[in-house]
Amino acid sequence: MSDTNEPQPTQPDAVAVPDAAEESEPVSTQPAEDTATAEAVDEPAPAPAPPATPASIPKPSAVPTPAALAKSGPRPTAPAAPAPILTDHSASAAFGRVDENGTVFVRTKEGEKEVGSYPGATADEALAYFARKYDELYASAVLLEQRLAQPEVPSKDVADALKALTAQVNEASVVGDLEGLATQLDTIQSGIAAKRTVEQQHRAEARAAAAAERERIVAEAESIAAQPENRIQWKQSGARMRELLDEWKSHQRAATRLDRETETALWQRFSAARNRFDKARRTHFATLDASHAEAKGAKERLVAEAEKLSTSTDWAATAGAFKRLMDDWRRAGRASRADDDRLWERFKAAQDTFFAAKDAVVAAEEEQFRGNLAVKEALLAEAEAILPVTDLDRAKAQLRIIQDRWDAAGKVPRADMDRVEKAMRRVEQAVRDAEERKWRSTNPEAAARAQGMVEQLERAVADLKDDLAKAQASGNAGKVKKAQDALDARQAWLDQARAGVREFGG
Repeated sequence: MSDTNEPQPTQPDAVAVPDAAEESEPVSTQPAEDTATAEAVDEPAPAPAPPATPASIPKPSAVPTPAALAKSGPRPTAPAAPAPILTDHSASAAFGRVDENGTVFVRTKEGEKEVGSYPGATADEALAYFARKYDELYASAVLLEQRLAQPEVPSKDVADALKALTAQVNEASVVGDLEGLATQLDTIQSGIAAKRTVEQQHRAEARAAAAAERERIVAEAESIAAQPENRIQWKQSGARMRELLDEWKSHQRAATRLDRETETALWQRFSAARNRFDKARRTHFATLDASHAEAKGAKERLVAEAEKLSTSTDWAATAGAFKRLMDDWRRAGRASRADDDRLWERFKAAQDTFFAAKDAVVAAEEEQFRGNLAVKEALLAEAEAILPVTDLDRAKAQLRIIQDRWDAAGKVPRADMDRVEKAMRRVEQAVRDAEERKWRSTNPEAAARAQGMVEQLERAVADLKDDLAKAQASGNAGKVKKAQDALDARQAWLDQARAGVREFGG
């Protein structure tokens, strides 16, 4: 039978499994039947090949430890190279023999074990056939060890493949180093345990990171929900709450899942925070709607009143009424933006209508008052000519005539009113001051008090002159200066008192 009909070595990332062609070969672990003998006789002997050993199959580096896998992380690696196809199986065949009956045996540490027979073939051909079967299994083990070294290949996939390969090895009739193959499988099993430990560590770290990220989402949601209502920016906070929900869903779709208890606890907190925020938002906007409705009603009443006053010609009283309405408008609060804008336009239109009419009347009056200004400015010139007052009776008579004409002249423009009124008040005050001085000068009691003050100061000045003379005689400069200063002060007071006495005619 030709080798071309035999199963080929497995490809990368696959475990050797007997196919239909292998199952149909006339080889068994029992003595061959006549039909098997007849089929095997026609198979040409395999061509001789250079010596080769199972050890020539490239093996991966040693199975990595958990620390090495953890350090390597899940970075991608190049796919494992396919196990080479051996053409020389003499190294494995060395572990078997063929007896004189053509039965093939394999040597193990427990002793020889019957494998099967290959009727119609030479002993070397029979050994090579069963050795090739061993080499295929060994190559599958090497390939599986290569897959184990790849961080991105899950340990479960390797474990499943190892289970299938182990089942093949246990059922296989092969010639080769069975103890070495078993050791190889044990090494892979140990590597799977190490890889599983690293994967568990990675999963724990990923769960911790995912839990921390979920905790961040929950904490931010709780922080938003805990804000005082008078400080919440509802639009921005609502948008952020929606973003946090999207982030939560994104984490739920991620490969890393939290344990049910942690997931449930975090979700309950997140849901409670969202519910608190939504409840506060609904309450806020319900209160705001009620406030808007109340403000709208108040402002509608103010607008109606303003529109009634807009045609009034009682300028002063209506201007005061509009000021009161404006104060009430500010205290009424805000309605919705659309209502507020619409009502304000009506209120302002009524206000503008009234004040435009008032300003037109005032402008006409101002023009009329310009003639009055000319009259009053002429009267003001006459009044200022009275000053200074030399003849009080004559000045008072002239001022009364000017005042009568001043009142009869009427109003002046608002811009000039303060100026001309103040100028007239100055003239009037000057005449009153002159009258007050005259009264004081004719008051006997005041004159007597003034004379008494003069006499008292004269005595004081005389005493101070004596003190000054004594100080000068003593030659004490300090006493001289002190006596001189006191004398100068009293002399100044005496001069003022004498001037007052002269006002009384003394």
